[in-house]
Amino acid sequence: MSSTETSAPRRRLSREDRLRQLLDVAWQLVREEGTEALTLGRVAEMAGVTKPVVYDHFITRAGLLAALYKDFDERQNALMDAALEASEASLEGRAWVIASAYVDCVLLQGREIPGVIAALTGAPELETLKREYEMIFLAKCRDVLAPFAASGDITLASLRAMLGAAEALSHAAASGEISPGDAQEELLETIKAMVNRRRSGEIKINP
Repeated sequence: MSSTETSAPRRRLSREDRLRQLLDVAWQLVREEGTEALTLGRVAEMAGVTKPVVYDHFITRAGLLAALYKDFDERQNALMDAALEASEASLEGRAWVIASAYVDCVLLQGREIPGVIAALTGAPELETLKREYEMIFLAKCRDVLAPFAASGDITLASLRAMLGAAEALSHAAASGEISPGDAQEELLETIKAMVNRRRSGEIKINP
């Protein structure tokens, strides 16, 4: 290298941009090597940064898993909110938004999100976090669908059943077991059936 050649200075990322980089690297690691390979040290190695940089953002592996789930949840909510705003104010329109947005979001993360969810379930504090995000999602679905419910509201048990179907169908689509379209259509029919069912003594969830 001649004396006139200089190397370009490396741009220092903002904290927000660095977090986004580390999350993207972590998703890539889970996709390529599985959730068991996910460690803060491995993320640092793949991102080309020192371990303290990664520890500063997540502190522990549990913190990294929580951040990944939050990232997934925020994407899911953003997709659904935008679609709801543009959708027809009918049961068919609202139910289709929930069904399509849920499946689409899981497909965006490919096969990574089931592993992250499984890891979350394995630790009590992370299971609590997962349930908190689930309750927010279920409350949103209840608010959107309740105006069309035959009984005037939707039970928590029904919403939990809907979520179970959503997870199973979207993960089956992500693995290639069924097509995304079939997953969305089946989830749509499940949601409509739930809303149209008449029940007594319903248990409500707080917004």
